[in-house]
Amino acid sequence: MKKITKIVVANRGEIAIRVMKTAKKMGIKTVAVYSTADRNALHVKYADEAVCIGEAASSQSYLRGDKIIEVCKKLNADAVHPGYGFLSENSQFAELCENNNIIFIGPKSKAIEMMGNKLAAKDAVKEYDIPMVPGTENAITDIEEAKKIATQIGFPILIKAAAGGGGKGMRVVEKESDFTSQMDRAISEAINAFGDGSVFIEKYVTKPRHIEIQVMADSHGNIIYVFERECSIQRRHQKVVEEAPSSILTPELRKRMGDAAVKVARACDYLGAGTVEFLLDEQLNFYFLEMNTRLQVEHPITEMISGLDLVELQIRVARGEELPMKQEDLKINGHAMELRVYAEDSMNDFLPNVGFLSKYQLPEGEGIRVDNGIEEGMDVPIYYDPMLSKLVTYGKTREEAIELMIKAIDNYHIEGVATTLPFGKFVMEHEAFRSGDFDTGFVKSYYNPEKMKAQLDIEAEIAAMIALKQYLADKKILRLPN
Repeated sequence: MKKITKIVVANRGEIAIRVMKTAKKMGIKTVAVYSTADRNALHVKYADEAVCIGEAASSQSYLRGDKIIEVCKKLNADAVHPGYGFLSENSQFAELCENNNIIFIGPKSKAIEMMGNKLAAKDAVKEYDIPMVPGTENAITDIEEAKKIATQIGFPILIKAAAGGGGKGMRVVEKESDFTSQMDRAISEAINAFGDGSVFIEKYVTKPRHIEIQVMADSHGNIIYVFERECSIQRRHQKVVEEAPSSILTPELRKRMGDAAVKVARACDYLGAGTVEFLLDEQLNFYFLEMNTRLQVEHPITEMISGLDLVELQIRVARGEELPMKQEDLKINGHAMELRVYAEDSMNDFLPNVGFLSKYQLPEGEGIRVDNGIEEGMDVPIYYDPMLSKLVTYGKTREEAIELMIKAIDNYHIEGVATTLPFGKFVMEHEAFRSGDFDTGFVKSYYNPEKMKAQLDIEAEIAAMIALKQYLADKKILRLPN
């Protein structure tokens, strides 16, 4: 078994603290790395040791794999945990760790490389008879050739960057006349975001649901799936609200999707925590989308319903241990909801809204978990993803988890920046979400910022009237003679 006594957490914000909490619980020392913009950040205070690795821009700090390796060597760290984002799915960084005898807490570099390219990933899982959306087998940049293929597949189609992720370089094309302009845009976006303009085309599944399966694999050939997460509430192809389990999966469908996810992990000789993403159509047919070779942002909801600590399992597996459970040992217990609390203005097309946090108070109580990375009196930096925290609620039933989420949102007090809290409340109170009858088009179909703003104004007015009434009543009591 490999020894891990000290971990460099190559990340920032709430995920860095999340990893450090489990490491401390396991008696493992932690090292924070930080940029000049994060000098006073919470993750820096939380770690046992902290090292500044560069300027504010992530390209000069959190993306500098060479500097992170230097820190490992200087402070005698055995391992690196990359969290998610930044270097977590960078096969070259994983290889750099391997070459320097530093344990990368994640899959081997070959698996990251294979699953990082969507076409290579599809190629790898072909022989396992896993359903896939009809589309091109090879990346293309020739617009005329692409147009012919799109016409054969039939509109609507989806153009996706081959090297993509996070919703970038992705375009839905409803009709043939829009194809050339949308293809140009997708290629341009892909070049800007990934330095690679190759794209592929697939049939656009109308009204799809986004279902992902959590997998965990050890180095002894054991692979388990830890059920599913429903991630259909999205803006700009990026998730905002997630829940586990999905309200639409039957036990039989869950098993079929879980088994398919295990096959995908086996196809790339996977190690550690990973997520296999699927699209589910209206007839409950599922199609392989991609594999994320890291811990997901939304992993807490899986932890809530399974009772597992996924970060602990990642570390144990990285040490060479066998998974301590079998598939039949796992049971779904209760229901969990997660809202990503972004510093974004949900009234203004979810644009980032960074600034000074003049007030920042977290909700507390049974069934409420906040994976947080910031505190009152701090600036939300402009340089990074604007996520402040993840608000998670747990209940015995879906209804309970929803009601507790509404209560938690009401008790989460933030001033200084606009956030996605009002949007989260809108989702939780919407009939389509509560009934379970929704898909990835939820925001487009139901979300109306103007209506929501009017509702918030009414609520604020009522709150002000109640406060005034209370103030006058208190004043009257004070004036009463003895």
